[in-house]
Amino acid sequence: MNNSQNPTILVLGASGTIGKQVVKELEEKSVNIRITSRKKAEVDRLRSEGKDCRFLDLDDPTTFALALAGVDRVFLLTGYTVGMLTQSKTLVDAAKKAGVGHIVHVGVFAEWDTTDAHFAWHQMIEKYIEASGIAWTHLHPNMFMEALTGAYLPKNLTYTTYWKDRRVGYIAASDIAAVAAQVLVDGPDRHAGKDYWLSVESHNGQEIAQLMSKVTGLEIKCEEKGLEEFKELIEDWIAGGADKWYASANIEFVKQMLDGRMSYMSMVQNDIPYILGRPAKTVEEFLAENRDALIASATVK
Repeated sequence: MNNSQNPTILVLGASGTIGKQVVKELEEKSVNIRITSRKKAEVDRLRSEGKDCRFLDLDDPTTFALALAGVDRVFLLTGYTVGMLTQSKTLVDAAKKAGVGHIVHVGVFAEWDTTDAHFAWHQMIEKYIEASGIAWTHLHPNMFMEALTGAYLPKNLTYTTYWKDRRVGYIAASDIAAVAAQVLVDGPDRHAGKDYWLSVESHNGQEIAQLMSKVTGLEIKCEEKGLEEFKELIEDWIAGGADKWYASANIEFVKQMLDGRMSYMSMVQNDIPYILGRPAKTVEEFLAENRDALIASATVK
């Protein structure tokens, strides 16, 4: 396929945090959007609303062919489990058979020789995509700002960090989605073979707490915890149904943050203006957008 006029774009993970925003961005462009679901009832519902939706189960490659037929470009983002390796490999193989011309993949912000497991999984997927012969573009986001309003919401006027005073770069999911959508629309003529790095600002826990205080008008302090406390948090994640392999990889992430092997996570490398022609969202702007949620959580005893 090589339909540069109104290409058909398959968005995987269209109900997720980033995928949903990619679809929203694409709806304003001259493209045909195809989404998928592993629930047949959901496929029927979306089709009844006039959407191009196909049944696709990433754990069942026999569902790939019909979902990929007629697709020009693919947005590839799978769930964060060790299963992403097989899911991505088999999807890329099917995309090659279907004549897909461009894959835009959301990976991680890492050095080539990372030893953190879930970062290495993404890099293996990237290399497989590159070896497929399909034109590719890799997006490398650093820490999602959404973590500040999710797993790390302040409680009892306290923001907790588990890598002590180490700095981390941040990027808003909405900016990741905007970049992905623009790359998908522009296509391989402009973006093939490109790595785009998405890390807008670098902050440690104390600085995040100060920004939260500024935005909310509350006096939010920072509590710097370490590896043992993070292990307790991970045990709760696993008890709540999180993938055990992925959860364990997060423990390794914190260990390497603390011993310096992942010091590159503190880097600012922001390619957003090159692609979108506008500045990226700042951490302060993101926190201001979520001011009410921050106040509600921070004031819980």
